[in-house]
Amino acid sequence: MAKEEIKEPCKKQACDIQACLTKNNFNSQRCQRVIELLESCCEKCEYKSTHCASVSGLLKQIKKNTKEQKPQV
Repeated sequence: MAKEEIKEPCKKQACDIQACLTKNNFNSQRCQRVIELLESCCEKCEYKSTHCASVSGLLKQIKKNTKEQKPQV
């Protein structure tokens, strides 16, 4: 394992999210899987990576968008 991976264990997942968001016009719902991978990484490293700060905001945004898209009964 490279030294950088030890210092910043979730850097790859954070970069993957940025790439996905850029590719998908910043539609976080289309990047849900990579966001969940970052969340998993953050859980494993006990949120000790600087890249973990944004994961909760991204997950909240996905949940909010999902609720807005459900048809009213």
